[in-house]
Amino acid sequence: MSQEGKLLTVAQVAERVQVHAETVRGWIRSGELIAIDIGNEYRISIDDLNDFLQRRKTGKRKNKES
Repeated sequence: MSQEGKLLTVAQVAERVQVHAETVRGWIRSGELIAIDIGNEYRISIDDLNDFLQRRKTGKRKNKES
């Protein structure tokens, strides 16, 4: 299976982005992060995780000059 087609668990996503698993579940429940519902578990594709992270990027901060 290619890296692009790999599915991650909530715990794996949480570890990758260094947040609590419940935070990931909240993103899924709110619709911010796309996931596949498999019974009582979610799976998240690498592509969907990358899209989510790209959307949440902030712009570069401008240096304030005095």
